[in-house]
Amino acid sequence: IKLVIYGMEPPDSSVQSPDFVSLELTVENVEKALQQLYYDPDMEHKNVAQKWLTQAQTSRQAWQFCWPLLSPDKLPEIQFFGASTLHTKISCHWADLPTDQHQTLRMQLLSHISHFSSGPKMVLTRLCVALASLALHTMPQGWPQAVADMVRVYQPEKEEVNAHAHCLALLELLTVLPEEFQSCRLPQARRAQLREALAGEWTAVCPLLRQLLQRQEGNSQVKERALRCLSSWVGLDVPLHGESEGLLQDCFAALSDPELFDTAVETIVSSISQPDCQRYTDALVNLMPLVLGLHDQLKAAARDGDMETSHGICRIAVALGETHSRTLLEQVEHWQGYLALVKMILFCTGIPGHYPVNETTSSLTLTFWYTLQDDILSFEEDKQVVYLQVYRPVYFQLVDVLLHKAHFPSEQDYTSWSSDDKEQFRIYRVDISDTLMYVYEILGAELLSNLYDRLGRLLMDTERPTAWQDTEALLFGFQAIAETIDVNYSDVIPGLIGLIPRISISNIQLADTVMYTIGSLAEWLADHPMMLGNVLPMVLQGLVKAELSVSSVSTLKRICRECRHDLAPYIHDIMTVSQDVLVKDIHKSSQCMWLMQGLGFLLSALPMEEILGSLTTLLTPHIQRLDTLAHQEPSPTAKLSIIHILGMLSSLFTTLDISRQDEGSEGTTPAQARPNPVVVVLQQVFTLIQTILSKWLSDSEVVEAVCGVFERSVKTLLNDFAPMVQQLSEMLGQIYSAFPQASALDLTRQMVHIFAGEKDHFSPIQALIELVTSTTLSIFQQGPREHPDIVESFMQLHAQVCLIFIVRFSVSEITFWINIWVLSLKFPETPTTKSACMFFMELVCHCGDIPPIGQVLQRDGKLLVHTVLEIVGSQSLCCLTEHFSEVLFCLNRHCPVLLAQWLKEGLRVPGFPSAQVSMEQKDTFSQQLLREQTNKRRVKEIVKEFSLLCRGMQGTTGYSADY
Repeated sequence: IKLVIYGMEPPDSSVQSPDFVSLELTVENVEKALQQLYYDPDMEHKNVAQKWLTQAQTSRQAWQFCWPLLSPDKLPEIQFFGASTLHTKISCHWADLPTDQHQTLRMQLLSHISHFSSGPKMVLTRLCVALASLALHTMPQGWPQAVADMVRVYQPEKEEVNAHAHCLALLELLTVLPEEFQSCRLPQARRAQLREALAGEWTAVCPLLRQLLQRQEGNSQVKERALRCLSSWVGLDVPLHGESEGLLQDCFAALSDPELFDTAVETIVSSISQPDCQRYTDALVNLMPLVLGLHDQLKAAARDGDMETSHGICRIAVALGETHSRTLLEQVEHWQGYLALVKMILFCTGIPGHYPVNETTSSLTLTFWYTLQDDILSFEEDKQVVYLQVYRPVYFQLVDVLLHKAHFPSEQDYTSWSSDDKEQFRIYRVDISDTLMYVYEILGAELLSNLYDRLGRLLMDTERPTAWQDTEALLFGFQAIAETIDVNYSDVIPGLIGLIPRISISNIQLADTVMYTIGSLAEWLADHPMMLGNVLPMVLQGLVKAELSVSSVSTLKRICRECRHDLAPYIHDIMTVSQDVLVKDIHKSSQCMWLMQGLGFLLSALPMEEILGSLTTLLTPHIQRLDTLAHQEPSPTAKLSIIHILGMLSSLFTTLDISRQDEGSEGTTPAQARPNPVVVVLQQVFTLIQTILSKWLSDSEVVEAVCGVFERSVKTLLNDFAPMVQQLSEMLGQIYSAFPQASALDLTRQMVHIFAGEKDHFSPIQALIELVTSTTLSIFQQGPREHPDIVESFMQLHAQVCLIFIVRFSVSEITFWINIWVLSLKFPETPTTKSACMFFMELVCHCGDIPPIGQVLQRDGKLLVHTVLEIVGSQSLCCLTEHFSEVLFCLNRHCPVLLAQWLKEGLRVPGFPSAQVSMEQKDTFSQQLLREQTNKRRVKEIVKEFSLLCRGMQGTTGYSADY
């Protein structure tokens, strides 16, 4: 289709693509490259053309060849490239253009915008952006009244043939000017200067926009562009009083035009959402009647199911009420107006229909209620009392509205919802839950009493049937508050615990909420353990149902964590039901992990002599299953089962911690004299794990699961893991030397962290470090690029080793690590680079107190700094620049004299680290960097700006003149 429209013939695929690298920069060759970019089916040819065109745009010849590309006889895409090239040159290479040519360039652009006012639109927009960029470079000195001049040049006259087109072109130009200002990167001082200059030009824009919006005969397209233009300018903090206030009233008038409604809403919301508007209190007060005047239209839209209209009006009401809540609250003489606005927003919150199927408006209002309560509670106590008298009744109404909106639809309707609708509804209920928490700040304990009374009436009135949704919503309200508010002193919770067993659970949604409500009260139950018997049987009943998997397992886990010391009467039931559901595979893998964590908490509270027996009973079926799998031939099914069982062991050992039990016990055998139950189990299964590894050693996921079991155990047991250090070190060495994997290095790092400083364990740890180091070296020699995860873990390991053994490092060892670090820097993966930088900074911090480090830095530091500069200047992704800036900051703090010397030597090389930067700009960068020895954030900004400059992505004028 494009070929037919533009008349450009696709290239003959049999013809060899031209070698653009050797082509001269001419208009004809640019057109050939564009043809190849747009229409050559070969992606390699497209990429070659793209690269050549990008280089062409940055060349000095681009100032000349861009104009012929804008010739009327050229195709639109060629004209578009010419306009884009102009913008690139003006925005990024302004310093290339002599000052005496600025006026000529401005006039050429004005002329071409006039010519393209009738289209194509994409070309017109790029030319407008180019002129906007030129204005930002020259305002206010070089072009004192830029905007007024634009308006004067393109001011539409009715008798003109192209009046309509010129009017649209002017609006396009006025719209992109603030947008270009907001998007371009500028030094802070220059940005402030330009913002002030543009704000001063508002007096030329505002009357024009009012004139266009008030035209009776004006078409909708012009008015829509005028509204968009206003949206663009309000971001510059233009004043809201005087004629601007009248302009905003014109926007409200535009809401009556269906064609302009959406754009008018966007413009009004943008205008009144600016925080700077708070300076214009009178204007905000005057806006309230305009917003309240939309209430009838809002009610009609809600009644008729007009979601777009209700959505738009709600956005306006919320923008005014939320952004300026405190300001309007302080206008006590207008309290009735603001109260009416609050009630209008309350209507929006309770708009009929189920979110998100029947309405999408109510969610817009939820943050308003937080803002209002936060502002009310921020007043002095005497003012608070007055405001609470007015707004507490509104918040009680809000509770009713929120609980109604949280209602599930009928089961028939809910079944028909898509999975996406159900997920949005779930998130919506979470937002309602958060809002109820804020409501509690206003209503306090009275809110819980209100919910309890309503729930009690529902459950005790057996004569009147009630929908399960009513019960579920009230429980949901309790849960929302109990999750985040301390309800330990509430006098209604005992009654709630008594009511919960009376609930007739008829469906999954209600059952889930019952479970979550019990879970939210786990801390309260820990202080009132006598009430556990009321609710724990319900949780165990839910545990055996797969459809209640998430809610029942998470609730039991919370109870085991918070109430573990009071669960002795129930431990048999908990263990029996848990063992049964685990053996029967009722729950998915993730819930099994949660359940094992809960059982770990539970077992931790048992007497020492009982833990091992309970642990053995719990784990025996799974160990037997693991033994069977270990002797089977490898298969995908067996692999998943092995990883699942090892994951359960990891989860259990994460929370099974008897250390606190040892701390609180008196007159008992110290922990060192009796083996930790986890260690006993690990020793029993160690041979089995070795058998698994013998068949699955090359599978990284299985090895990771094995290492996970030991890593979790080491983290939890700490020194109690000591009896296994020797055999685990040997096994780790065997794993890594056979098939190097990152998970083995991560486990080694944990071992080093805990046991390397222990005299009894120094020897096996040292042997393990030497083994993994020599094995990793062979990987580096073969090419480490294929194993970024290993390099990352290896650098993290040796950063840990460095902390412990750094004083023992020799010059040759430090040299070795520096070379490894330089190699690791050039990895494109962020985690790998970050680990390498952390390791190097750890070394640099000791350059003054450990002579070998200082010697190596003096000798090889130049190479290091030049490598960092090379990456920052040519290869670095933006996300990696931050880590390199931290390296330079660290060097500047610990060896500033050397860094200054290395920077001077490196940056004096022509074209290094990029041909895009001049010697003056490199000197500026060096000076700025060396000045900052305490402000890390500023160093990050400096390095980031320099990196952008090196890649031609930063305006050179702003950088060299103001930085």
